[in-house]
Amino acid sequence: MPFVIKEDKEGEYEIKEVYITQEPEKFKVLTNPIGWKIVKLLMENPSYANKIAKELKINRQNIHYYIKKLEEVKLIKVIEKKEVKGGLAKLYKLNYRAFALELPQKGSLTKNLLPMPKVLENFFHPLISQSKFNGYIVVGSPEPHGPYKASARDGHYSAQLALFLGRYCELMEDFIVKLDVDVKAEKEMNRNMILIGGPGVNLITYSINSHLPIRFNEKNYWLGLVEGDKTYNHASDALIAKIKNPFDDSSFIIILAGFRHIGTKAAIIAITKYWNETLRSYKGEENWAIVVRGFDMNGDGKIDYTEVVSDQNLNKRLGLSLTS
Repeated sequence: MPFVIKEDKEGEYEIKEVYITQEPEKFKVLTNPIGWKIVKLLMENPSYANKIAKELKINRQNIHYYIKKLEEVKLIKVIEKKEVKGGLAKLYKLNYRAFALELPQKGSLTKNLLPMPKVLENFFHPLISQSKFNGYIVVGSPEPHGPYKASARDGHYSAQLALFLGRYCELMEDFIVKLDVDVKAEKEMNRNMILIGGPGVNLITYSINSHLPIRFNEKNYWLGLVEGDKTYNHASDALIAKIKNPFDDSSFIIILAGFRHIGTKAAIIAITKYWNETLRSYKGEENWAIVVRGFDMNGDGKIDYTEVVSDQNLNKRLGLSLTS
């Protein structure tokens, strides 16, 4: 099924099924005012021919004629039939939400469904470049490991991120998801990476914590995040950051991590569902970080909404000057 895709001012995309034909005569019925009025009316809701005639104040014979023409070229269809006063009433529905005339000329080939919004393109560069993913998504091992003998409980959140990014890019040949222990063992710390999980459960996050603009509490990684003299210790608080890779300054690292697994989930939701607001303050900095907090808005016990709560970002959004 072909689609037409339109980008709005907020960087969101509207997708509509589109009827495409190389036969212009099929659209002849739409050039007639009555045919077009019927289509516009059916944009709102399905309707019966008699009701359409009443609403448009056009005699039934004309309405039936143009409905037949629209049905012949498959622009509308019957979705229900019922007996009414000895006759058969048909309920008509618009078959498509967009129509297009295609010229018989070969177009360019692409594997991608959607163009990447600029704010996401800037943030994920160079991990995503020219519609290709170039790096690893690194999750903590589910087995006890590292100095804290911790088992990661947030690695499965990477599936949500991968599905989201998969709309905008194709994969490289290598398997893109790696365990932290494998990255260290294979000495691939110099790669572009997206790190899932905090330093208590992800050894790569542990290795770079001291380089982060907002850090996990170095006395105890499970106590929260620290930004100057400010501490973020709500269970659903999480860090979203992008820094130059301290092991290779030609690469970048993106961190999506809470000090508890529920925070990591909040970070993933923030970047996949509320990315426009989450990345509002990002202007291409090489070292950038914010703290987001997850909320349960519908009361089902699960996080479904996030907000940015870090002071630095709030000040930028309010237009206030920053002091050291």
